[in-house]
Amino acid sequence: MIALETISKSFDGRVALAPLDLSVATGKTTALIGPSGCGKSTIIRLIVGLITPDTGAVCFDGETLSPSNVALMRQRIGYVVQDGGLFPHLTAAENIALMARWLNWPDDKVNARLTALTALTHFPVDGLHRYPVQLSGGQRQRVALMRALMLDPDVLLLDEPLGALDPIIRFELQTELRDIFRTLNKTVVLVTHDMGEARYFGDRIVLMRDGAIVQQGNFNELIEDPAEPFVADFIRAQRGLHDSLNEARR
Repeated sequence: MIALETISKSFDGRVALAPLDLSVATGKTTALIGPSGCGKSTIIRLIVGLITPDTGAVCFDGETLSPSNVALMRQRIGYVVQDGGLFPHLTAAENIALMARWLNWPDDKVNARLTALTALTHFPVDGLHRYPVQLSGGQRQRVALMRALMLDPDVLLLDEPLGALDPIIRFELQTELRDIFRTLNKTVVLVTHDMGEARYFGDRIVLMRDGAIVQQGNFNELIEDPAEPFVADFIRAQRGLHDSLNEARR
């Protein structure tokens, strides 16, 4: 579904992405993980066309992303930014339906889609008329997800969508999100700094460092055959996951 071909990107002379290639399989969840500043979010922004690469190309469903087609391509991509990115002066329903209204969807189509999405995400119907400040953190993330899904996109991009939530709400939303991904069979690219979360969601995990891909594969491949010591060290540094793996081996 998505192919990054010899992509590189620098900001003010600082390399954010060294030349790299990355393919994202259709209908699968790809988790991008690595230390802060390793280039994860830069990849997301390149895919959605918010920035352009210095070299290389971003291909979406076989077509190269360009200034002439980026606006149309974005309608096929749902994007959940860090902390949700909701507009505070709009109600939940108005946030969710923003792009549909801009595309002049008729009211009955908008309302039918809102009904379907509230059921899918277990969002309270009476919350649709509240403003973001009146919603809990978990509810705001559901609204952000519904907004990303409103146009029924082929691809869903999520940039650390659960990072700011408390552990209980995060655990609940992880379960719900994985069920949603499986139900909808969407192509998903998820940015996270948590290997446990990457393992839970990812059909494929892409571990990055300093703008480069260190290793990619499923979780067991990273555990059992690390490409270099950094891979093992990164997993070991996440104490809860490391301890649970050791316990499971006993």
